[in-house]
Amino acid sequence: MAEGMLKSNRKNKIFIVEDHPIFRDGISQLINKEDDMFVAGGCENSNECLKYLKENNPDLVIVDITLKDSCGIELTKEIKKTFPSLPVLILSMHEELIFADRVLKAGARGYMTKREATGKVIEAIRRVLQGKIYICDTMIDHFLERSITGGQNFNSSPVEKLSEREFEVFNLIGKGMTNRNIAEVLSVSTNTISTYRERIKEKLNLQNNAELNRYAMQWIQN
Repeated sequence: MAEGMLKSNRKNKIFIVEDHPIFRDGISQLINKEDDMFVAGGCENSNECLKYLKENNPDLVIVDITLKDSCGIELTKEIKKTFPSLPVLILSMHEELIFADRVLKAGARGYMTKREATGKVIEAIRRVLQGKIYICDTMIDHFLERSITGGQNFNSSPVEKLSEREFEVFNLIGKGMTNRNIAEVLSVSTNTISTYRERIKEKLNLQNNAELNRYAMQWIQN
């Protein structure tokens, strides 16, 4: 495994966990154009990923934060338990800083949004393979500002009680999305989203959906 320097005597093997084939193919094409890396395989869920990793030795795993059967942060935690030296780079549709915060705490070495992926994925991969951490410049500024000013401590927020998947649903509620919209984004049923809503309300001590919607929207704006 590369730690500190990229291997020069062979290509680095990249494995991609992404449940949207078109996006996965697009990222694969970008990677396969490079001389020092190639995509060794890909899948769309956590179970297939963990099975692959037990039988193969990629140099880096790219994980979408939104998967059909789980959250990418949960998968990252599982990967780090069994393969602690295997670097993980998270791809996400979310630009909020708290997602990057959770991703890094889970053990990932990088976090990038899908919006920037086309232009930055190769840079991010190389940086992570060098043993460094990759996050976008905007997020670096936020982390530095929080460190210097003693800004918001995410651990002090009741939202920290939420699981990774519950937090993902909570974030989408805060963006004004309906159960149907959220179900489509996360590739699950509306009944599943309703169940998540009930769990979130219980953990945040909220009485009804109106309170949840208002709380989530206010939290997103802060």
